[in-house]
Amino acid sequence: MIFLFRHCFRLALTCLLCFCVSVNAQSAIPQLPPIQLALIEGMSGPFANTGEAVLRNLVWAVERVNARGGVSTQEGKRRLVLNRYDSKGQSEEALTSLRSAIDAGAQFVFQGNSSANAAALIDAIQKHNDREPTRRVLFLNYAAVDPALTQDKCNFWHFRFDAHADMRMLALMQVLKQDSKLKSVYLIGQDYSFGQSVLREAKLQLEKLRPDIQIAGEELHPLGRVRDFLPYAAKIKASGAQAVITGNWGNDLSLLVKAAKDVGYEGKFYTFYGNALGAPAAMGEAGVGRVLAVAEWMPNVPGAESAKFYQSFKLRFPKPSEDYLHLRMQLMMEALAQSIEKAGSSEPLTVALQLENAEVSMAGQRGKMRAQDHQFQQPMTVAMMAKQGGPDVPFDVEGSGYGFKVVRQFKAQELELPSVCKMNRPN
Repeated sequence: MIFLFRHCFRLALTCLLCFCVSVNAQSAIPQLPPIQLALIEGMSGPFANTGEAVLRNLVWAVERVNARGGVSTQEGKRRLVLNRYDSKGQSEEALTSLRSAIDAGAQFVFQGNSSANAAALIDAIQKHNDREPTRRVLFLNYAAVDPALTQDKCNFWHFRFDAHADMRMLALMQVLKQDSKLKSVYLIGQDYSFGQSVLREAKLQLEKLRPDIQIAGEELHPLGRVRDFLPYAAKIKASGAQAVITGNWGNDLSLLVKAAKDVGYEGKFYTFYGNALGAPAAMGEAGVGRVLAVAEWMPNVPGAESAKFYQSFKLRFPKPSEDYLHLRMQLMMEALAQSIEKAGSSEPLTVALQLENAEVSMAGQRGKMRAQDHQFQQPMTVAMMAKQGGPDVPFDVEGSGYGFKVVRQFKAQELELPSVCKMNRPN
């Protein structure tokens, strides 16, 4: 009996020692370095709320990739690390941030809130990649929608995952042209490349689709510098325009619609970004049935898969002020992860060659990158502001009590526009 006890004790001790050696051996295996991602965005200044919304979306996207172990490469699994850089909304600061990100080892750069900043980054990245081919970087753009960035100024190192301004305008105009009572509109936008392109395209499409509509006024205002939009709202009301068309975003939109409410303007707003970041709360009851917005996805898009996905985001970010899910940013991160795995490497050139043919789906939404110009093609939705409640508006936005009821959904091919891109590809 004593012999048996000693034998069992020795056996147990031997197994324990073997287990410890095994654990120590595994812990001694060096972890592969993570893949460095850099978010360059205005995290302070007049558009800080839009930068913070982007950060939340990308953090969540990275967390989901890392939860499955990261991305598979030829060397093994590698995790993603997202580092943020505050551009303060300025091009010079964005370029300084780019240099810092590259010096820190970033291979993939993300930016979107400002087409002017995007254009500056594209030019700087092209020069850097030409000068230092062993330290190349890719630029993934989720919101800078000046059409030129994938048209005459297209670039191999740049990929856009948002519909550009002309595509968004086409979706809005398909809804606007059905409003037979609409006879006059006011055009207002931010005075930089994107805002200018929105007004230009609005006039072109109005002439083509509704030549009977009069343009009662047209105005560009400084980007992010106007604190009081009451004079602009008073001019819109005095013009007699029945609707406003605007590409304004961030505080430039929420302050505009709030001012319109304060002066008693009762016309419609056809917007690119009227579905969140303070705009619904600013309009309140006055926006119901009058504010339209266009996006690749909205919380009240029909389908159980879409609703479940949105609810999972709300669990991760439960505060009303954090409520702004961009599905395109989730698709963008999935496309990058897919492309790294297909390339078997994080080397930007090999990833780019896979990314330009990426096709991804999530929450019932499917999108595909167009290799010709690196413009992502995806469905779009136009929706109207409404009170929360009922089967069409189960979700509100930002705890405002107001949501957006889907008016029309477009297939990707319905909004696909031709490109004049003549891309210079690396040898």
